[in-house]
Amino acid sequence: MPFRYHYALLLLGVLVINSCNNSENEKNTDKLESATSHIEVDAFKNLINDANVNGTILIYEPGNKTYYSNDFKWAHSGFLPASTFKIPNSMIALESNIISNDSTIIPWDGNKKRFKIWEQDLTFRNAFHYSCVPCYQRIARNVGTDLMKTKLKEINFGNMTVDSSNLDMFWLEGNSRITAYEQIDFLERFNMGKLPIAKRTESIMKNMMVITENDTIVIRGKTGWSNVNSINNGWFVGYIEKKNELYYFATNIEPQDGVSLKTFAELRRSLTYKALEILYKK
Repeated sequence: MPFRYHYALLLLGVLVINSCNNSENEKNTDKLESATSHIEVDAFKNLINDANVNGTILIYEPGNKTYYSNDFKWAHSGFLPASTFKIPNSMIALESNIISNDSTIIPWDGNKKRFKIWEQDLTFRNAFHYSCVPCYQRIARNVGTDLMKTKLKEINFGNMTVDSSNLDMFWLEGNSRITAYEQIDFLERFNMGKLPIAKRTESIMKNMMVITENDTIVIRGKTGWSNVNSINNGWFVGYIEKKNELYYFATNIEPQDGVSLKTFAELRRSLTYKALEILYKK
C-alpha cells in the first residue's frame, strides 16, 4: 500500500480518537448546560470587584438545577487544576493500592522543601490538607504514566495532558486544563456515587475532604494555586451541605495589581463563603 494511504489511515485514526474524547467532554458540557437556569448575580460581581481580583464564582444548586455566577464566560474557560488535582490523584492512589488508607505514612526524604510543614513524615490525610506537592508527585510517579492516563479517562476529570515527561507536574504546568463547570460536574458525580470508584475509596475521600463539619453544616473541598508566566491563578472547589440544602462551588480567581499573595490565598475561600451566604439569604 502506498505511503500516502498509510499516512491517511493513521491520520484518520488520530481524528477518531480525538473525536471520541471530545464527544465525551461535549456530552458532559451538554449535561451542565441542561440546567434550567443560569443566573448572573450582581452581588457576586461586587465581591469580585471589591476584592480587586478577576475571575468567577460559580455555584450550582442541584435542587432547582440552577447555576449562579458573576461571569459565566470565565467559568467556561480552562485553567490548570493545580492542587485541586489532589482530589482525583488521591482517588487514583487508593484505587491503585498505591495508598492503603488515609493513615498511610508518606515519609519525608530528608530534603528541604518549599514549606517547613512538608519537612516531616505525613499521613495521607495530612498530605492532602497541607497540600504537599512533593508527596503527590511521588504518588503520581508510583502510579505510572499508563495507569494514570487510564484512570483519568475513567473518571473524566477535565482535559489532562499526561506523558512520561510530565507525569509529576502535568497538573501544575503545561497544557492540562479544567473549567469551573467541569470541576462542579466532577464533584457532583463523585458526591452522587457516579464515579467508577469503590465505595471504600468514596468514603475515605469524603472524610479526607472535610474542611468544616458540625451539627448543621458540612463543607468539603480543596484549594489550588498555579503560576504561569507570572500570573497567579487560584481555585477553591467543593460542596456544602446545610440541612436540606446542597450547593457545589468552583471559584477561580487571579489577583490584580496591589493584592498581596497572602491576601490572595485567603480570598479563594472567603469570596466563596460570602457568595454562599448571599444565596442562603435569597
